[in-house]
Amino acid sequence: MNDPEIRALLYPLLQGGVYVDELPTGTTRADVVHITEQFMHGYELKGDADTLQRVARQLPCYSQAYDFVTFIITEKHLAKLLPQLPEWVGVLVASPAGLLLHRPALYNATVERPAVAGLLRVEEIRQYLLARGLPGVSTLRRRDILNFLRTTKLVPLSDLAHFVRRQLMGRMDERLLMRAERKAERERLARVRRKKPGKRQRR
Repeated sequence: MNDPEIRALLYPLLQGGVYVDELPTGTTRADVVHITEQFMHGYELKGDADTLQRVARQLPCYSQAYDFVTFIITEKHLAKLLPQLPEWVGVLVASPAGLLLHRPALYNATVERPAVAGLLRVEEIRQYLLARGLPGVSTLRRRDILNFLRTTKLVPLSDLAHFVRRQLMGRMDERLLMRAERKAERERLARVRRKKPGKRQRR
């Protein structure tokens, strides 16, 4: 099983909201994030050809940002991966027959405000904080804003997370437009390549 094959099994299961591929999360990227009004669920995919070398770096990033986290792996990774994961992290095993639930994802109680806010662009974070009557943030850089969120008691995590989910969901139209533009460009280039005359054969 490879990454595209696992994604094809996962996408139909993500009901409601939107899902985002390769969402920057801390110092890494989450393979797939399912976002609804109520939660964000990060998925990390490990196919047969993948290694587990990055798990130690990926897991803290996901733990700080997402309400639920699930690793989708092939059978070859199961024994080695399980000892590296907290019990609340879900595990699905991928095979040609489908996705088999090894254990469900439980609610993550280690989410942090800077990591959640870090899923957005800096201007979106500023917009949120200004709307809460915190005008001093308008000139702060991204790093300073995230440090502020780490220590302040003026911004409830639940309210911030709700805003972040709404913003990320609202980008779907933008993403669909970009996908359509990229597809149209690929098709245009393919037509151009087909029209190019081949090399003349020597007589």
